[in-house]
Amino acid sequence: MEYRQLGRSGLRVSALSFGAWVTFGDQIGDETAEACMKAAYDAGVNFFDNAEVYGHGVAEEMMGRIIRKLGWKRSDLVISTKIFWGGVGPNDKGVHAKHVKEGMDAALGRLGMDYVDLVFCHRPDFFTPVEETVRAMNQLIREGKAMYWGTSEWPADMIMDAWHIARANGMVPPLMEQSQYNLLRRERIEKEYIRLYDRIGLGTTIWSPLASGILTGKYSNGIPKGSRLSLSSYKWLKESIMDTPEGKVKIEKARKLQVVADELGISLARLALAWCLKNPHVSTVITGASRPEQVVENMKALDDVSLLTDDVMGRLETIVDNRPSPEPDFRGV
Repeated sequence: MEYRQLGRSGLRVSALSFGAWVTFGDQIGDETAEACMKAAYDAGVNFFDNAEVYGHGVAEEMMGRIIRKLGWKRSDLVISTKIFWGGVGPNDKGVHAKHVKEGMDAALGRLGMDYVDLVFCHRPDFFTPVEETVRAMNQLIREGKAMYWGTSEWPADMIMDAWHIARANGMVPPLMEQSQYNLLRRERIEKEYIRLYDRIGLGTTIWSPLASGILTGKYSNGIPKGSRLSLSSYKWLKESIMDTPEGKVKIEKARKLQVVADELGISLARLALAWCLKNPHVSTVITGASRPEQVVENMKALDDVSLLTDDVMGRLETIVDNRPSPEPDFRGV
């Protein structure tokens, strides 16, 4: 396993990590989840990602039970949760001070832990002043309930606002951003945040590296039984992938990418993961799985990065045809 610094911190996270989204509480039970987590841990994964909304809290309960059952040392693990969607009440959503406190207390109760290493604001909250969120997240750190805090799918300007507020008031600024990033979706990581990596040392914990399964190739011939698109709770995702022109274009691109993967002798999933790992601004790639065999296969992607030569990368760019346009060079005009 390769370990990377998480932004401008001393914390090191495994380049490939494991998350509970979709599978825990929705697709798999404790026995399979345990096998998947153990396969990841045995491969050197130390970062396990979760959120209060995953499985409506069930995912945190499952992860906590499994860690206790396996007897893993807490100091060997980097555990995260994300706060935003905590319930149906008027104050059970968002990252205002009340829900940040109550959401974290509930999450720790479900995990059966005294603290998490990372806590994320799961989405931007446009009804709460950024300063209130910064102070609320810092309160969690002062109380020892979290070590670091970050954002998820926040616009770059909001991240900078939070950073400046924290710095001006002697508080801990956001350390990392959790954004979707894959061969089919790259604008935010590769363009919007580009100045933040050097300027504030932003780390990234990227999710959906396989584009909700599109980059496994499994949707090229319909929806396989047992996949996330077959779940009633993910009807919205099924419609966005299978029933829209944009989704069909992505599936066709996956078919073409499969040809390159076949020539390299690896799975399309491993090709997609290796492509994400190749980006130096990616701190860790969060993977998921419904079977331990998938975990074992995904971990091989670390060895596949070397296969992505300039020629191969050029072929991939031709297929996806979505490289973000660079900022104009007015001096060179």
